[in-house]
Amino acid sequence: MNEISVGQQSYLNMHKKHKRIVRVSRVAILLSFLFLWEFTANVGIIDSFIFSSPSKIALCFWGMVLDKSIFVHIWVTLYETIISFLLVTVISVMIAVALWCSKKLSEILDPYLVVLNSLPKSALAPLLIVWLGATKTTIIVAGMSVAIFGSILNLYTSFTTVDGEKIRLIYTLRGNKWHALTKVVLPSSIPAIISNMKVNIGLCLVGVIIGEFLAARDGLGYLIIYSSQVFKMDWLLMSIVLLCIMAMGLYALINLVERIYLRRF
Repeated sequence: MNEISVGQQSYLNMHKKHKRIVRVSRVAILLSFLFLWEFTANVGIIDSFIFSSPSKIALCFWGMVLDKSIFVHIWVTLYETIISFLLVTVISVMIAVALWCSKKLSEILDPYLVVLNSLPKSALAPLLIVWLGATKTTIIVAGMSVAIFGSILNLYTSFTTVDGEKIRLIYTLRGNKWHALTKVVLPSSIPAIISNMKVNIGLCLVGVIIGEFLAARDGLGYLIIYSSQVFKMDWLLMSIVLLCIMAMGLYALINLVERIYLRRF
């Protein structure tokens, strides 16, 4: 028992050491990049007007914090992303369920879903503006269009690959399709749904930014396109950094949901 206990402790120590090395290495790479960027901009190796620098970006952000304008842009993009993400999640699950319930419907719609998923979504954004106008609804729909078709296909594939023996057992016990769906298919597909959500949150953010490029008067996408037009590179790079932070935060939120689910079930 003592040898096993010592071995387990040794393994745990090695695992902790590995995780610590990974964290430190990540931070070191980021800090090295920021230092090199700042140094080369200050000594003139790169043009600080075009490439900006971490200190200029930080000062630009602080200035927009003081006048509170940055919070409007962050909130607008975050709101549009979350709404489009929630709608994509709900609608894709509902349509995937409908396709699973009706094999005939799935055979009819499958080629259309594949074609719609392969369309370049940036080409749809101008068309959506003509149809819906330059409103937040258009931007939310643009965010949905990037993720929804692939999400439906992935979820439907997950539903159809659930263990067939369990479904047959439901029918053997005189259950119906509703019982098979609620007792087997959906519970077995929750990990796939969560994995799909991880992908969709990033895709919805991309779609929202595409929509804001064309149809917004506020938001980080609008800030990016406006700053590129007037050559305010500090604003542009600051907006990109904020988008990266937002994407990481939303992804971490989905990870938290996944951990809570795994602990409970």
